[in-house]
Amino acid sequence: MNDRITPPMHATPDGEAEISLVIRLPWEDVARLGQEAGRLASQMQRPVTLDEAVSHRLRSRPAAAAHAKPAEQTAGAPVSALPRLTGTA
Repeated sequence: MNDRITPPMHATPDGEAEISLVIRLPWEDVARLGQEAGRLASQMQRPVTLDEAVSHRLRSRPAAAAHAKPAEQTAGAPVSALPRLTGTA
């Protein structure tokens, strides 16, 4: 299980990149994604897939570019300030 395989990356016509991933999530997180898809579908007035809901969720969160922040800001941050990760890659 330690074998690292680089997932294929594809350029999209809109200038972005697409990477396909397989992740394991608890059912509670899948249910939350379903709720997010429902809210998004209501806003967009069309059916929305879980993939679209995840993509929208990732795009709507502020980017946490730790590499772009000065060292004094990131060095003293407590562990509780880190984002909660529930899935495994």
